[in-house]
Amino acid sequence: MGEVEQRATTGSRLGVQENAGISTLEYGQKLPSTPTGKLISIKVQMLDDTQETFEIPQRAPGKILLDAVCNHLNLVEGDYFGLEFLDHKKVMIWLDLLKPIIKQIKRPKHVILKFVVKFFPPDHAQLQEELTRYLFALQVKQDLAQGRLTCNDTSAALLISHIVQSEIGDFDDTIDHEHLAKNKYIPQQEALEDKIMEFHHNHIGQTPAESDFQLLEIARRLEMYGIRLHPAKDREGTKINLGVAHTGILVFQGYTKINAFNWSKVRKLSFKRKRFLIKLRPDVNSNFQDTLEFLMANRDLCKAFWKICVEHHAFFRLFEEPKPKPKPVLFTRGSSFRFSGRTQKQVLDYVKEGGHKKVQFERKHSKIHSVRSLTPKSTEQLSVVPKQSCSFTYGDGADSLVVQSCQQGKELNISVEDGGPHATPSLKKSPKEGQGIDGTTMATMEEEEEVVKDRSQLSRSQRQQPSTGPASRATHGSSTSIPFIDCSDVDSEYDLLRGQMSQ
Repeated sequence: MGEVEQRATTGSRLGVQENAGISTLEYGQKLPSTPTGKLISIKVQMLDDTQETFEIPQRAPGKILLDAVCNHLNLVEGDYFGLEFLDHKKVMIWLDLLKPIIKQIKRPKHVILKFVVKFFPPDHAQLQEELTRYLFALQVKQDLAQGRLTCNDTSAALLISHIVQSEIGDFDDTIDHEHLAKNKYIPQQEALEDKIMEFHHNHIGQTPAESDFQLLEIARRLEMYGIRLHPAKDREGTKINLGVAHTGILVFQGYTKINAFNWSKVRKLSFKRKRFLIKLRPDVNSNFQDTLEFLMANRDLCKAFWKICVEHHAFFRLFEEPKPKPKPVLFTRGSSFRFSGRTQKQVLDYVKEGGHKKVQFERKHSKIHSVRSLTPKSTEQLSVVPKQSCSFTYGDGADSLVVQSCQQGKELNISVEDGGPHATPSLKKSPKEGQGIDGTTMATMEEEEEVVKDRSQLSRSQRQQPSTGPASRATHGSSTSIPFIDCSDVDSEYDLLRGQMSQ
């Protein structure tokens, strides 16, 4: 991607000018200074497969490193991204932005962190900058190559044709053959080359930015877009896979989604050793038990999945970052993990208010300098891509979307809440005074369970904001009611209900 001019200093906020007023700290607090002391070199693999080395104070939290990477790229919408690495137990985990790096990575010289997309929004039109969409396109390209983004041959060929258009420009028979021979986008690509070239011929005149836009338009409709599978078993011992998305928690058998639990239906998430627990809101029309239990391979994998669920809920469902809980007087048990960073709404508001600047960046293959914040034009040549409005709001939606089936290649009319034949029905409520955006509680139970009830109190003006479709809401509970808690958990419960997440 190349170096950029006017490189921002380490620790500044994702390309934001100093003292721009954008911070995830509590009101009245000052920005923390970058820790001083001995520097350590940390290697980061970018989405274009290049490696960069960053000099970071060894006591610095993970946020300093992520900010340094985003500043290196001049990336404003860096909150959609994260850094992942293999820990000493060979478990792929996300770098915690609040903990010191040296406590998470024991031997930083021997570890390469990966800069990847962490949060996939439901509509790529929510990504305001060309650079951000380019990085998302690189993530789609990577997921295709690794077999993570599964789809039928036609969809795969169409996706690759947009990647090729972005990398080498307009169709040329000789150049296309040479390029596809040197670059393998998916396993067994040879069988699809004719179809790829046929699609590529239809993209003449399409700019790299337009190619990225169309690529994401197709990819976001695939069932496995942005999904990472976490192996588990249900209570009967059946092998399944769990995933998390902007809508909630998903259940797969193989690569087929068999169920979905939207955030609006979830009352509490917790884990106890290697058991992952989902406590649902009461629903007389549902055949589900009050609490669902899934067994994972070990505690570390279970906790890692719980943490990414907490982060997805906070990023997509809350209006602002959860405030830190006060330190206990004596001691506490259980996980103290919380989401750190701007929520999606905060990122969108900041970019819309002009918190960005036009900066050129270089694409790896095409060597075409692109200017950020240019919205790609729609192309009439790609009528195969269903048209949708780019407008959106917040919350879980039940809007009907046209989704292309990966297995059958047919167009199906599916609700975004569709979780298969056994999905729980939507629950609706009228928001009450002081009620959280969905009242979902994220908790961890270990030897003695610490439960965190995640509530955001909204003002009247905020509650009047429309949602992405008829958002599901629960009919039970209020801002002052205490949810049902098993008696064995009461003594170790920690309540964030009182003002911790109020606006």
